[in-house]
Amino acid sequence: MAAPQTSGRQAPLSPPDLWDPVVRISHWGLAFIVVMNAIFTEGGSQWHLWLGWIGMALLVLRLVWGVLGPVEARFSAFPPNPRAALSHMRRLVSGRAPHYPSHNPAGALMVYAFWATLAVVIGTGLVMTGGQTPMQAARDDAAVASGDWSVLVAEDDDGGDGRFGKASKEVHEVAANLLLILAALHIAGVAVESRAMRRNLVAPMLAGSRRRRG
Repeated sequence: MAAPQTSGRQAPLSPPDLWDPVVRISHWGLAFIVVMNAIFTEGGSQWHLWLGWIGMALLVLRLVWGVLGPVEARFSAFPPNPRAALSHMRRLVSGRAPHYPSHNPAGALMVYAFWATLAVVIGTGLVMTGGQTPMQAARDDAAVASGDWSVLVAEDDDGGDGRFGKASKEVHEVAANLLLILAALHIAGVAVESRAMRRNLVAPMLAGSRRRRG
């Protein structure tokens, strides 16, 4: 678990004034994609597919960055620890929660839960579309429009409407709804922690705080 802020002779470990560009781009990019595909795009549409593929690329990038990125972005800085998360929330309520140089334990659990759920959404989406890219979907739509319905027959032969396909669709929908719930809990958690710690947690994910480093 990431060590909390310390005092004494050692230099204090403070949260970042500004997260690195990869963390910020992946964070806001995934947030945008989840909202767009959940509310504004139609499932199976080219826009839905495009956003899904971009989301997969951003997720892979963030996971790679969890190994190669700066200290505060690495998995080793915020390992999942349910017991530490509960302890952090108790200390937060009592006003005695310490600062962490990366995600706090509760935030870390939320991050891993979000990534895992997003991976399920992306994986089931790939199963449902047979790994079809937006360009392939566009060609199929054009073929249907021209009167060639063989592409739809081929999809049926692949089992897209079979038991496995239906199960993937159900899991996809449940996981997508869970993503929205996790996003709402994340926003609430950021608001509560920012107020309790008297520290703006959003600023470092946008353009950094105005505080100067010592």
